[in-house]
Amino acid sequence: MAGGAPAAAEQHAGVHRPGGPRPQESAAARRMTVTTLRGKHHRGEPISMVTAYDYSSAVHVDSAGVDVVLVGDSAAMVAHGHDNTLPVSLDIMLQHCRAVVRGAPRPLVVGDLPFGSYESSPAQAVESAVRLMKEGGVDAVKMEGGAASRVGAARAIVDAGIAVMGHVGLTPQAISVLGGFRAQGKTVNSALKVVEAALALQDAGCFAVVLECVPAPVAAAATAALQIPTIGIGAGPLCSGQVLVYHDLLGMFQSPDHSKVTPKFCKQFGDVGAVIGKALAEYRQQVEAGSFPGPDHTPYKMSPVGVAVFADALRNIGLDGAAAAAAAAADAGKTEKIVGDGKPHEGDNINNGILSSAGAAV
Repeated sequence: MAGGAPAAAEQHAGVHRPGGPRPQESAAARRMTVTTLRGKHHRGEPISMVTAYDYSSAVHVDSAGVDVVLVGDSAAMVAHGHDNTLPVSLDIMLQHCRAVVRGAPRPLVVGDLPFGSYESSPAQAVESAVRLMKEGGVDAVKMEGGAASRVGAARAIVDAGIAVMGHVGLTPQAISVLGGFRAQGKTVNSALKVVEAALALQDAGCFAVVLECVPAPVAAAATAALQIPTIGIGAGPLCSGQVLVYHDLLGMFQSPDHSKVTPKFCKQFGDVGAVIGKALAEYRQQVEAGSFPGPDHTPYKMSPVGVAVFADALRNIGLDGAAAAAAAAADAGKTEKIVGDGKPHEGDNINNGILSSAGAAV
């Protein structure tokens, strides 16, 4: 086990989340480390893990009291629109990791080593893992596969003082070998390989192993054989913990018009996609109808004297139409929509200058 992992796990404990909700003051609000996670496992307490890819999703996961945040290479699919996880690079993963760390000071943050960042050699694996920790700020890294070369890479990373989470079963980075996103462990030989790979990763020093898309008996056998936690996804209820993708469990992509579908092993705990779609449609409709923004959302005022002086200043530079619009807005209580046709009005001199505001940027 990585001797430096607990210390590394504390490195972003003081991150401030301006404007974000705070976790409840309870045992769940204490900082999660590899050591505290191990304690949960030894006590038989289930472990919760959810993916996050940006600051706002990290704030949500943190505030919910989830134990572990996985900055997954699934960002390639749910954040960047690719069909699989392969296109995402280490540099892109670093951007996601930094954002998540800023939003999630309480959970253990695990960063995925993306495809192409650790396969060449143990030295490459260590270099990539060091970057995820030093530049990304994560507490631990996750890597896929249980072949001898992957186990050797995991051992090298652990020896470098970095905590490693393994991943066996369906390993999405290996879809070209697996023939797509296919469940594993459905035959005796395949099931034995899953358990043996998990044991090899434990021997390499991994602090936990993800079991993805394997039958429940296989996951139960691996969990019983290991002394470290197993985190299941599509692996049944008998693992030490569970992980789901943020977008899947929230129902972000549930729409008749969207090609994304939620995996059949995923329970939707919300219908957030429908809520978002309804809100955006209502916003568009109110903009088109001219009912937004109304008085309640037009907070910035100018005194009547200020409006008069402003209108005079506009007339002095030849913008009579603009002066009339400003005066009309003031007379209407700033609630009526003033429509411009984009054309010069009589008396306007559009070459005399441009008036800009110093309002909030969007």
